[in-house]
Amino acid sequence: MVPLIHLLIADDHKIYIQGLRRLLNDHADLKVVAEANNYAEVIQAVRTHPIDVAVLDLSMPGRDGPEMISHVRALRPSIKTVVMTMHREIPLVMRALRVGTDAYLLKDYAAETLIGVIRHVAAGGRHICPEIAERIALSVSQGNGGEPAHTRLTDREFKVFQMLVAGKRGSEIAQELSLSEKTVSTHKLHVLRKMNLSNRTELIVYAIKHELVKV
Repeated sequence: MVPLIHLLIADDHKIYIQGLRRLLNDHADLKVVAEANNYAEVIQAVRTHPIDVAVLDLSMPGRDGPEMISHVRALRPSIKTVVMTMHREIPLVMRALRVGTDAYLLKDYAAETLIGVIRHVAAGGRHICPEIAERIALSVSQGNGGEPAHTRLTDREFKVFQMLVAGKRGSEIAQELSLSEKTVSTHKLHVLRKMNLSNRTELIVYAIKHELVKV
């Protein structure tokens, strides 16, 4: 008897989720046991359902994708994660891979590819779709190392980086992240050191250059 793979599917477009659920449930070895439209629902599903593989979009309300994946893995390390997204930006891809994503797919790939990838990661494998793998290879060949400076940041440091770029004061960051202002200052220092930058202005310039913020 083929083992049943229990799935969580998460996307902020409900129509997309409905279609995906029908597609996956048509296969005897796949069963959608939970759905989510935002970060909070993903975390709730992880806490309350027996999930083997989570199919996740990176653009959902709550927190950014890599931070969400990191939280899922912290709560349930046994869950495999498949990113199904439209995002092709290498910095975001690298952050997702760094936090332990098992597969990275683009939404315009054929459905049968997703089904095969789910089975592959459930068995312990990993997968990056060819287009993304090629973009990473090109980035490396062009001398970028495939990893821009901000991909070296931890999830908490990256969050502080985003808030600094958004113009928030240390006290505001501390309040929103439930940290002390001293801890925020320490994170800011680590961010600047890891990125080899000197001040907030340089952080903003970097964020614009790497398309991490809209001008």
